[in-house]
Amino acid sequence: MQVRVQSIHFDATEKLQAFIEKKTAKFAKVCEDATVDVVLKVVKPETAMNKEVQMSITMPGGNLHADKTCDTFEEGVDLCVEALQKQVEKFKEKQRTK
Repeated sequence: MQVRVQSIHFDATEKLQAFIEKKTAKFAKVCEDATVDVVLKVVKPETAMNKEVQMSITMPGGNLHADKTCDTFEEGVDLCVEALQKQVEKFKEKQRTK
């Protein structure tokens, strides 16, 4: 599985990238051929709730996407991973019924 992290309007720290790698490792169990794209963006630096996280999983048979806006990137990554896990479960269930 491949994880690509893109940060817009700032430089992501190694600690943040390691956190993202750890959280997205759960998807490797589901699909070895998957690619996880993570886009981190600071929307308005002077306001609260200004960290936007977009995650998409590209795998054979489909694409899944989630995006969240939170106070911290870690919180946003957690929420995106949670949302994508639900989508992956539904996707796998559809694949089994075919």
